Amino acid sequence: MPTLTPQLCLDLEQHILARTGRRIRDLAVLLSPERVILRGRTTTYHVKQLAQHGVQDLLPRVPLENAIVVETLN
Repeated sequence: MPTLTPQLCLDLEQHILARTGRRIRDLAVLLSPERVILRGRTTTYHVKQLAQHGVQDLLPRVPLENAIVVETLN
């Protein structure tokens, strides 16, 4: 497993924002010794999945917890 550093966290965040067209509000990329955790809010499951693929682009073998919340618009 690669070393999960604060710089890697920033790189992941920028890659995710670019991949999702900045459609995730309050994006947070959290690093733990055993996985990457994504948090934030979006309006579609597609954007949530794009964020997940953004992490997998850079860290294909690191476990990922995608805790991005999909909010429905009323």
